[in-house]
Amino acid sequence: MSTHSKKNRYPFYIQVFARIWATWALVLFIITMFIAMVFYLPCFFLPEPLKARWHRRVSRGWMRVFLFLIGCPLKVKGKSQFQKGQNYIVVCNHNSLMDVPVSTPFMPQANKTIAKKSFARIPVFGWIYSFGSVLVDRSNDESRRKSYEAMKQVLQTGLDMVIYPEGTRNKTGQPLKSFYDGAFKLSADTGKPIIPAILLYTGKVLPADQFFFLLPHHLEMHFLPPIQPANNDAKALKEQVFQQMWQYLESQGNQ
Repeated sequence: MSTHSKKNRYPFYIQVFARIWATWALVLFIITMFIAMVFYLPCFFLPEPLKARWHRRVSRGWMRVFLFLIGCPLKVKGKSQFQKGQNYIVVCNHNSLMDVPVSTPFMPQANKTIAKKSFARIPVFGWIYSFGSVLVDRSNDESRRKSYEAMKQVLQTGLDMVIYPEGTRNKTGQPLKSFYDGAFKLSADTGKPIIPAILLYTGKVLPADQFFFLLPHHLEMHFLPPIQPANNDAKALKEQVFQQMWQYLESQGNQ
């Protein structure tokens, strides 16, 4: 399908409604963000892992209200895959900018996510974003090296580490793009199990090929059984997780 046909796959009235709804969502996001910022203030002073736990608690409250008001309620399945006393590397598929506000706050356990350093420069939002993230500049080798060591530190504190192994949003029309090695090398190096997380319908709400476009739709996040690194190397882990996630997405209609 060509880029032109993708951009015009919605009828005109849907295009108009989606941009009005996007305006509503943007206004709500800004208003609720400034309210939430009051509750994020302890993050300036708390040490880890208390900071991450507080950040997740506030983020969950904020996003629960925001998602309800924009008509995008979230359903989470498979939380029992997380065992108390064990932390994980959680890998998520990535179809939309809606993935981050859905995934990080609603994980069953406190966590940090790998995130673009450039987003941290946005006023106010950048502070909130940084509190819950390991920041990386993908164009800089030294930044990537430091972020990898920082992710190891996150796991050592007992937090989960959330990673999008596709790197950027999937615009291919296939269930997944190819995975980068980082999450799987991290698992092999630290011995931490991997839990695949499947995000559904975020691409319907905030499509990657549309500009300033948002539609109300329910969202889902499904956790699959954990994969133990055992004696597997990063390549074998990557292939196993990729196949598990691909097959699950196909069973869900590649949403």
